Amino acid sequence: MRRAIERLCLITALALAGCGSDEPGEPVLVRIQEGATFRQVVDSLVARDIVARPLLFRTYVRMKGLDRSVRAGTYRLSQGAPYSDIMRDLTEGRVETYPHTIPEGLTLPNIAARLTEATGLDSATILTELMGDSVHLDWEVPGPGLEGYLFPDTYRFAEGVSIQYVLSAMVAQYRSYWTPERRRQLEASGLTEREAVTLASIIQAEARQVAEMPTISSVYHNRLRIGMRLQADPTVLYALGGPRPRLLYAAIDSVADDPYNTYTQPGLPPGPICAPGEDALDAALEPIESDYLYFVARPNGSHIFTRSLAEHNRARVQVRREAAGQGD
Repeated sequence: MRRAIERLCLITALALAGCGSDEPGEPVLVRIQEGATFRQVVDSLVARDIVARPLLFRTYVRMKGLDRSVRAGTYRLSQGAPYSDIMRDLTEGRVETYPHTIPEGLTLPNIAARLTEATGLDSATILTELMGDSVHLDWEVPGPGLEGYLFPDTYRFAEGVSIQYVLSAMVAQYRSYWTPERRRQLEASGLTEREAVTLASIIQAEARQVAEMPTISSVYHNRLRIGMRLQADPTVLYALGGPRPRLLYAAIDSVADDPYNTYTQPGLPPGPICAPGEDALDAALEPIESDYLYFVARPNGSHIFTRSLAEHNRARVQVRREAAGQGD
């Protein structure tokens, strides 16, 4: 008799597993704690009105051999959903994810601050993970660190995701940028991968308008070709540790020996100064053809590009006049 009752329960459970309620309720969030027993899992589902018949549900799950396969995490499950759908989500780990946007141009400390919500870690702990001496070797990027290789994008992460998982996703997105066609462009440019990303990071920091990126790139390519120092303000600010209202000559002189000071050091700095996006990387690989050697930023964020120091000095006077006019 006992076996007959168990068999009847199993048949009934299997029959109900595929249909659920006639009108499933709204999806609700349920948190399955790490190490929770199956009974605790069922209690959580009952408390959220996801499962109405706990005995039947337990019978179905155990007969399916799934009671030890539930994964921890936060799930969005519909009240009265079919048992098969509920267990598919819980055993496959289809946890609720949330968008996290990493904009172009952020440095590692800025990125660390933005990842606190996703990981539940404080920014100092995250930054320690990002700035280890050999971290670029661990993630197989050109280095000298992870700066520049955590690709800007909008990612979806589960609550409390590990920092290692986050880094894996961001580095994978960086690697996906390098299509075979872009590898061919890199080879044609004469730059190494690290040099291309470094140049792209400077372009990213300089540009306020995406349309100007290839022109800014041409200025730096021209300077590199003739051995002229880049004199890029963002690299000096990187050496100084962050942005300043005004970059004074005294500040530039204070980091004269820093390898990131492109006013005093020739060529590109040792590595990227921020995370460049796709547009900046494309511009570094494919600048426009020009003979520009200088540019100066206007108050509206655009730039005046010039070919000689005399033209550049006149452009600077024009920019000061435009700035003074905006202040009237």
